[in-house]
Formats: sequence, structure tokens, C-alpha cells
Amino acid sequence: MPNQKHIESLKHEFHEAYELHADSLFRFSYFKLSDREKAKDIVQDTFVRYWEYIAADGKVENVKAFLYRIANNAIIDIYRKKKEISLDILEDEGFEPSDPESHHEMSRSIDSKSALQLVNSLEEKDRWIIVMRYVEGLSVKEIAEVLDERENTISVKIHRALKELQRMFEGKSDSN
Repeated sequence: MPNQKHIESLKHEFHEAYELHADSLFRFSYFKLSDREKAKDIVQDTFVRYWEYIAADGKVENVKAFLYRIANNAIIDIYRKKKEISLDILEDEGFEPSDPESHHEMSRSIDSKSALQLVNSLEEKDRWIIVMRYVEGLSVKEIAEVLDERENTISVKIHRALKELQRMFEGKSDSN
């Protein structure tokens, strides 16, 4: 039976992880699912699983990557049950300017929508790697841990996805 000091240490570790990562895990889940309630459920389930793991004396070297892996696996389970995805809600809710009178904010909104459309047109696996790297700020090492791939493989995929985005952007600019 664990002593009180150990339990307090686990609680502190858990609360710290929650404070640092809950919001970004929600955004990550919401971006992938386009469903606020499912994203909340994923975050809740992620932290329940994390608590169960550390309470059973599981050791976690990289908490952020561990949490993203749990969330990513839960999202994959949802995809297996329902094979559709839509990012339209993010366009409608996530990238509107806060002050419509501001030209700068309006330009940024238009640029964000264009960028989202380009990212959304990438193949699904490339899209999620770009989101993890540039929206969620995960390192190459953390993405590799989440996806259970080598860091070099992830670096190559990021490079290729960025090249594809550049190609699509240049093609879009030429048509305007």
C-alpha cells in the first residue's frame, strides 16, 4: 500500500500535467474530431488513463508525448468506429477575427482560412503531423513517440508535407 507522501507526489504530478497539457490536448482532439464534446471526452479519458498508469507505478519519461499518444490512440478508436472527418467547424469558430473593423485581424483571418484549407488538403497522416508540430508545438521526438515512428522518419515527413504545402500555395497564388 503506497504511503501518503507517495500519493501526494502522484497527485502533484497529475495536477501539474493537467495544468500544462489539458488545453493543448483539447485543441489537438478538437482539431482532429471537429466535435467539442468528443474532444472533451478524449481529454477526460486521457487523464483517467494517465492517472491509472502512474497510480500503478508506471514510469513516464516524457509526460507530454505520453499524453498525446493516449489521446491519439483514443481518437484512432473513434475513427475506427466512424470513418469521417470535417474541419469546417474550426473555420467557422476558430479563425474569425475578434474585431471585424481591424484590417490586420481580417487579413490574418483570411490567411488562416487559406492556410487551413491547404493543410486540410494534405493526406490525413501528413495533416496530423503538421498539426502536432506547428499548431500544438510538439517536438519531432515527441511526435515520433506519439506515432511510434523514428525521429528521422518524422523529420522527413514534416519536410515533405511542408514542400507539398509550398507547392500547393504557389499553385494557388499563380491562379489568383
